[in-house]
Amino acid sequence: MARGREVVLFDEASRALTAGVRRWAGIPVETHEVAALAADLVAMVDGFATAGPRHWRARKARKRREAWLAALVRQVRDNELGTPQGAALDVVARHRDADGELLDPHTAAVELLNVIRPTVAVCWFVAYAGHALHRWPQHREPLRAGGDFAVAFAHELRRFYPFAPFLGGRATHDLTWQGEHVPEGSLVLLDLYGQNHDSRLWTDPYRFDPQRFVDREIGAWDLVPQGAGDPHTGHRCPGEPFTVALLAELSTRLAGLDHDVPDQDLTISLSRIPARPRSGFRLIPATARQT
Repeated sequence: MARGREVVLFDEASRALTAGVRRWAGIPVETHEVAALAADLVAMVDGFATAGPRHWRARKARKRREAWLAALVRQVRDNELGTPQGAALDVVARHRDADGELLDPHTAAVELLNVIRPTVAVCWFVAYAGHALHRWPQHREPLRAGGDFAVAFAHELRRFYPFAPFLGGRATHDLTWQGEHVPEGSLVLLDLYGQNHDSRLWTDPYRFDPQRFVDREIGAWDLVPQGAGDPHTGHRCPGEPFTVALLAELSTRLAGLDHDVPDQDLTISLSRIPARPRSGFRLIPATARQT
């Protein structure tokens, strides 16, 4: 079979995830509009914890999409736009707060973005999946079968690859933590990459090994690419189980895709947030392997 055209996995995954989540959410988007929506959602994530042009692009994209979603909310409430009952757009548009009042359209738009934007952010991990399967092709065959190994593969991607290598914050007051004095105003860095590669927690931490998560219970403070602790009371992402499910499914499909990987820059800088393969992981699809 003739080989296909070269594609960038990061970009293709962002568009596929955008198309899927907009259908699930009941948001009307024409096929030809998916790429532009995906680009805006990616820009919002790519501007995370940074300054300069990426931050400016993120702010413009957010403002544009908040206005667009707020208009859709108004149309749903005015019965000018039909959307499936129970879809995210319908639920958020008709939600009432503790006082029985509808959310103002802007707030409703923000809540919708808080659903669809993190879903599309999974494209970063799909690019990591391509990178991992290229570096360690021995995982391709067991991954094609899906199941528990696919979930373990997704967890190992989240542990091994540095979506956010570190996070920073300012101490709002003097404090002492585990014997360390932190003066008010100090810049405090949380080494997420170090946490996920700590030899006290992980055997041979710089080896990519999905088997470490087969039949392993993950503690609330062990694997922290999406926060730690209890999502009901802390800053752990409540969408983490959905991320794992999406990543397991998409990684399984990627493992079943015959493709070539052309020469490219596959480095991942730990100084960039969010980190990604520099090339976005380029590949040339051939034929989809039947499973």
